[in-house]
Amino acid sequence: MTKFIEIPAAQAIISRRSKAFGVGINDAKYLTQPIVGGVACYCPYYTAWQSMMKRCYCEKTQKRQPTYIGCSVCPDWAVFSNFRAWMNSQDWNGKALDKDLLVSGNKVYGPEFCMFVSVGLNSLLTNAKAIRGDLPQGVSFEVKNKSNNKYYRARCNVNGKSKHIGYFSSVNQAEYAYLKFKSNLILEKSFSDEAVSIPKLQAALIRHSKEFNNKAELLKWN
Repeated sequence: MTKFIEIPAAQAIISRRSKAFGVGINDAKYLTQPIVGGVACYCPYYTAWQSMMKRCYCEKTQKRQPTYIGCSVCPDWAVFSNFRAWMNSQDWNGKALDKDLLVSGNKVYGPEFCMFVSVGLNSLLTNAKAIRGDLPQGVSFEVKNKSNNKYYRARCNVNGKSKHIGYFSSVNQAEYAYLKFKSNLILEKSFSDEAVSIPKLQAALIRHSKEFNNKAELLKWN
């Protein structure tokens, strides 16, 4: 990959820039996506900013990933230079921008809610609603498995791979198994080197683990 180099942008180019997805202001004094030696180069700060704006304000993206419906970017970060300044102060290389590990259910991208974490931690709370349909998170209906009339499968994403938990005869049983597995998985991640090095992240993961466990216990007694 060609190393990104900041090439100053002419004022005429800057003045012609349109708002990113009708909202974001790219006020960079350099070319954020220049062609160098016939190869396209991408500013890592701009790439992260544009991706964030896309998740919040692109209808096509939200159609594919409905969990981003209702998300927004705080006014300060709608200006690229402000987001870049914050990102530059973070440990971001090779990591993903997360918005809801620190604050459960958060829908706003902003400095008080977000942080860069490993891809593995970022995917911990992924909600694949578009894939599973109306079934609970972690549960799928599989007619092909007819042994003992157990049609509901529980599974969980672990480090980018689908982990089979088991087959169950009811939705509730499958969901309970998923929630307990997820709770234990998150608790285990809370003691990873990455989490231990960031106290607020570790505390957030432990809280998420308890939330999943509480959901499981409520399901057990209802």
